[in-house]
Amino acid sequence: MDMTVMTFNLRHATPDDGNNYWSNRIGKAAAIIKEHCPLVIGTQEGYHSMLLDLEPYLNDYAWVGSGRFGEHDNEHCAIFYHKGMLEIAEHGQFWLSETPNVVASKSWDSWFPRICTWARFTISGKGESFYIYNTHLDHYSQAARGEGGRLIMERMQRQRSLNGVSAILTGDFNSVPGDRPIRLLRGEEGRVASEMRLVDAYSLMEGNPGLTAHSFAGGVDGEPIDYIFATPEFRIIDVCVDRREIDGGYPSDHYPVVAKLQIDND
Repeated sequence: MDMTVMTFNLRHATPDDGNNYWSNRIGKAAAIIKEHCPLVIGTQEGYHSMLLDLEPYLNDYAWVGSGRFGEHDNEHCAIFYHKGMLEIAEHGQFWLSETPNVVASKSWDSWFPRICTWARFTISGKGESFYIYNTHLDHYSQAARGEGGRLIMERMQRQRSLNGVSAILTGDFNSVPGDRPIRLLRGEEGRVASEMRLVDAYSLMEGNPGLTAHSFAGGVDGEPIDYIFATPEFRIIDVCVDRREIDGGYPSDHYPVVAKLQIDND
């Protein structure tokens, strides 16, 4: 089965953004999502009110996730899913810290509590299942980014050893391709990496994928910090960074990244 997956940092709502304030971008963000019609979308920086704002525009979708301070407080790493094509089997969240089951916990000099939201979906009418993990690594602490990536890999490996179900990882990693978290996820370093290797969707591209976080200025020069990874059961068919403006403005200060995958669980 072919599926489209998106990762999209929505940019939190702050008056500092002037004309790019969230209320002026809701329709743009929804439009670019609907145009790609992804099966699942990993979002970052979506506060609860923002996620509710999107719901009337995205009637085909539901979402799961909690805030990084618990309940619906502050940033969510919400996972949107096409509710006509997927059935949610289970979902949860852990914190990127030395105590990952403790709400709002943080470690390694992280500026904020950081989270990873996950869900297992069953494809309607097919019985095939897959997991999606979605995260936003710390912007301040290099150690927190490295340890956060390691923790996510360990959780994914543990799940995989229990049931062998394939998985996708999306997020804003605040890391360029040569940084430790990305090398670890690609299986290029670390003990966990030697036992499990994820496929970077950008591997389909020749050369540098280019900028993904652009501060509402646009452009391509630079390196990505937003990624889509998958376990080897997925074949990457296509990947793009959607750098278009919608109705004269950008939907976010990050470009959405979109990958087409083919799943083979046989």
